[in-house]
Amino acid sequence: MKINDIKFLLLTVIFFLFSLGLKAQKLYVGTNYHPHDDKNIEKIKSDIQFMKAAGFTSVRMGHLAWDSYEPSEGKFDFSWFDKVMDLMNQAGIKVILDIAIRPAPIWLHKKFPSIDVVDANGDVQYPNHRYMEDVGDPNYQKFALRYADSLSKHYAKHPALLAFGIDNESGDGPISYSETVRKRFIKWLKNKYTSLDDFNKAWASQRWSRRINDFEEIGLPSTGSQNGEPEKILDFRLFISDEVNEILFKVIEKVNTNAPDVLTNTNAWYFSNLKYFDYSPIAYSGKMSREGCGFYPGLSLNTNWGIMNAAFGISRIQFESTNPFWCSEFTTMTAVPNSIRKSAFATLMYGNQMVCGWTWQSMWAGEEQYLEGMLDWDGIPNRKYYEYKKIATEFKKIEQFFPYKLQAEVGLAFSFPSQITSSSFPEQQDNQLQSCWDLFYYRNMDSKVVEISRSSLDYKLLIVPGVTVMDEATASKIREFVKNGATVIMTSNSAVVDETGKVFASTHPGRLSDVFGIRIAGFEETEALNEISRKSLSGKKLELSYKGKKITSETTRFDVIEPKGAEILGSITSLDKDYPIITSNKFGKGRAIYVGLPASGNTLNPLLDELINELDIKKGPEVPSGVMARQIDKNHFLYLNVSGEPKEIPIKGKSRSVLFDKDYTGNFKIAPYEPEFIEVK
Repeated sequence: MKINDIKFLLLTVIFFLFSLGLKAQKLYVGTNYHPHDDKNIEKIKSDIQFMKAAGFTSVRMGHLAWDSYEPSEGKFDFSWFDKVMDLMNQAGIKVILDIAIRPAPIWLHKKFPSIDVVDANGDVQYPNHRYMEDVGDPNYQKFALRYADSLSKHYAKHPALLAFGIDNESGDGPISYSETVRKRFIKWLKNKYTSLDDFNKAWASQRWSRRINDFEEIGLPSTGSQNGEPEKILDFRLFISDEVNEILFKVIEKVNTNAPDVLTNTNAWYFSNLKYFDYSPIAYSGKMSREGCGFYPGLSLNTNWGIMNAAFGISRIQFESTNPFWCSEFTTMTAVPNSIRKSAFATLMYGNQMVCGWTWQSMWAGEEQYLEGMLDWDGIPNRKYYEYKKIATEFKKIEQFFPYKLQAEVGLAFSFPSQITSSSFPEQQDNQLQSCWDLFYYRNMDSKVVEISRSSLDYKLLIVPGVTVMDEATASKIREFVKNGATVIMTSNSAVVDETGKVFASTHPGRLSDVFGIRIAGFEETEALNEISRKSLSGKKLELSYKGKKITSETTRFDVIEPKGAEILGSITSLDKDYPIITSNKFGKGRAIYVGLPASGNTLNPLLDELINELDIKKGPEVPSGVMARQIDKNHFLYLNVSGEPKEIPIKGKSRSVLFDKDYTGNFKIAPYEPEFIEVK
C-alpha cells in the first residue's frame, strides 16, 4: 500500500471516529407516537409539524403494534408506515422503531393455543390484556422472530432510523403455568442437574417426603407467589428468567444480522412484580447498545421520592455500561407544571441522553384512553407540549457537554436470585439495594449497581446489601476483592443460602465467615426482645452506639454476631445486654465490614462518612441540602434545586450560566425547582 493511501485511510478513520464522538454529544428530546391509531396522513403531517416546532429530535414508534404491520399470518403491510418514516426523515426527527414482539396478535393465539397464559389454577387466560404470551413457547418464538426479521430488514437502511427497540417492558405480564411450560422446565432441570441424585440433593427432597424418582414427576410451584418450597421456587424463577433472556437475545441477534450498524434499545422494566427476571446477562453482554427505561417519577413538583425511585431504576438497568442511557418513555399525564422539566434535568446526572415523552396524544381508546399526553383528545397542544418544548430548547444549549459519564468508585451489589429468595425476609434485596443507592443520591456522588459475578469490581468500596444467595463465584470475587486491598460492607440477610436456595449448614455468613471474621449465630426479633429493653423502647426501635456515637434505628430483625477475630465497631445498647452489630475484619490487604441490620441511612451514614475520607473516594460538589449536582468536566457543573426555596451555591471566582446566558462573580442563587449549568472561567 502506498504512503498516500495509508494517510488517506488514517484520515478517514480519524474522521469517522470524530463523527461518532460528535454524534454521541447530543441530547434527544421527543415523544412516543402511535400513528397506527389513525392512519390519516394529513393528521400525521400536522403532528410532525408540531413536533418539529417544539424542537423534537426523536420519536419512538411501533410498540404494542405487531398486527398493524402483520394484520394476518404472513401478510405484512409496511406501505402505510413507510410514509410516516419518510415524513419523519424530512422533518429531521430520528426514529426508535420498536420491534413489538409482545403482545402477539390474536390470530397467533388462535393458531397456537399453547402460547396462551395458564394461571396457577390451570385456567387458560384469554389474551384480552397486553403481555399475555408464554414467550418460551417455540411456536411463539418462531413467529416473533419472523416478525423481527421482516421489520428489521425492511427498515434497516431507512435514513430516519436511529435504533430498533427490542421488545417493551419484558418483565411485565403474568407467568404461565401450562403443561408445555412444565415440560420445558423439566428439560431445563435435566440440563442443569444431569442426574436425579444431584437434583434430589439440590431440592432437599428428603424433606416432607418429596423425593423424585422420575423427572416427569416434577410439578410447577402450586401458586404464582413466592411461597412454597424455596428450592423449587428459585429454580422455577431462574428458568423463567432464562426463557425471557433467550428470546431477547434471539431478537437482538436478528437485528444485528439485518442492521449491524443500527443501535438497539429497550424499555427494560425487568423488575415488574409480575415477571421479575434477571436482566444482568443482557446488560453485561454489551449487545443492548442503549439501555433504557420508562421514567415515571409521579406527578409532584415539591417532593423528590418519585425522582429518586425513577433514577434508581436507571441505575439498576444501566449496571456498569458506559454507553449513554435512554429514557425512551417519560412522564406526561397530569404532572404538575415544571415537574417534568425538573425530572428531565435530574436524569442527566445519571447518564441519560434521551427524554421521550409518553405520550404524544391523549389516547382515544383502549386501556390507557384516559391517559393525557402532550396533545389533548382533539389534537390541540396543552401545557405539557410547551414544557417539553422548553426542555428541548434548554437541552440544545448544553448538549455538547453530555451525556454525562459516571465516575463511580463505589459498587452496589444486585442479585436476582437473592431478590427471589429474600421474599422470606421482612426486607427484600431490592429494598436494601435502594437504601444504599439513596446514600449516594444525597451526597451527589456516583455509584454503580453491579452483578458481582459478572463485574471486574474496579471500585474502592463494594456494598453487599442483603445478597441472600452466596454462590461460589460471587464469594470468590468478594474474597479476592478484599484480599487485594479493597473494602466491602455487607448487611444482614446476606450469605444465608447457597445457589440452590438451601440454608448453609456451615458457619454464616456462608463461604465468607473467615473473610468477615465473625460467626452469625442467627437472628432476633426486635419487637419481642424489646419486652426487656433497658431503655424502655418498644416496637422495632433500637438504640446503637457506633464508636461512641449514639444512633437510633428501626428494624424487624437483627443478626446475632459472634466476633471471631473481627473488631467491634458498634453495638446495640438498648436491649437486655449489648449486642455486637457492626464489625470490621482485616483480611489480606483489605477490610470486611459486617452490619447486622438491613441497610438504612441512620445505620450506615456515620460509617460511610468515615470510609469516604479514609478511602479517598471522590466527593460530590459542595452544595446545600436540597440541591442535586454533578461536575460534568473540568470547567462545567450541573445543578438542580429540588427544593421549594432559593439555594445559594458556593463558588469562587467568575462563572457563566450556559443555560441562561448570564455571568456570576462568586456565589450565586438558584430559584426553587430550577436547573443551572455553569461554566467556570
